[in-house]
Amino acid sequence: MNDRPHSPIQDPRVNAVIARLQGARPRPSGGGPRSSFNSRDPHAYAEQGFSIHPEQGELIYLLCRGLRATRVAEFATSVGMSTLYFAAALRDNGGGTVIGSEIVPAKVEAAKRNLAEAGLANYAEIREGDARKTLRDLGGPVDFVLIDGWPGESGPSLAREVIEIVAPQLLVGGYVMNDNAEPDYLAFIRDPRNGFVSMTLPLKGGTELSLKVK
Repeated sequence: MNDRPHSPIQDPRVNAVIARLQGARPRPSGGGPRSSFNSRDPHAYAEQGFSIHPEQGELIYLLCRGLRATRVAEFATSVGMSTLYFAAALRDNGGGTVIGSEIVPAKVEAAKRNLAEAGLANYAEIREGDARKTLRDLGGPVDFVLIDGWPGESGPSLAREVIEIVAPQLLVGGYVMNDNAEPDYLAFIRDPRNGFVSMTLPLKGGTELSLKVK
């Protein structure tokens, strides 16, 4: 059972899976892939679920309910924590699909198991592979995008590359949430010429929430 107060999700089956994942967040020693001393190969962290925190997920749930969202996308799915919040909102809106992208096969399978355990498997499509390819065609406009990227070695961040791919596929009035505040991502999303208004929320050390206005 999820013991967080005032959770907007009322389904005990969904809350139980979220609570289990939150209570078992294995972290690698030394700071994980964001440490300059550790590997940045995502396959080296197949046992670690790098995920949003519940307060971010609950905000996603509420915003998607308010939007009456039916189609959303996320990068990266990891073990499916964010996917659970999206899928619960879409189900409670009457139906829809979360399009997720995850490059590590073991995490794809873990996410599918967690969704099935929560009774939400029918509301998610997890695409295995590089998000710069898997999210290039979302099959139509989406209402919300989560970009929870992965640190690269050099050049533009994955978050920056992915937002440039998915922004044209996001409906005006739709939201983007970013978890890691990559500087080049923030430069894109805060530039009015790209069609967004944006703010930083005091969640998990700084979460960027942006609204597409044109």
